[in-house]
Amino acid sequence: MKLAIHFQDADAFYEQLLDAHEGLSREDSELLNARLILLLANQVGDARTLRECIEAAREMPTPAAE
Repeated sequence: MKLAIHFQDADAFYEQLLDAHEGLSREDSELLNARLILLLANQVGDARTLRECIEAAREMPTPAAE
């Protein structure tokens, strides 16, 4: 599992992600996220890597509320 940033252009991806959510209801936004997660998981394909990614995401610190 790669933990270091491995994007060609992380900022551009983030902007695309934000743009994809623009104008969506909360429910539609959550559905978009779920579909995107499943599509990306299909690209990874390896069950062990996906499990490690889920565990790593759960362990990542949440930014403190301001």
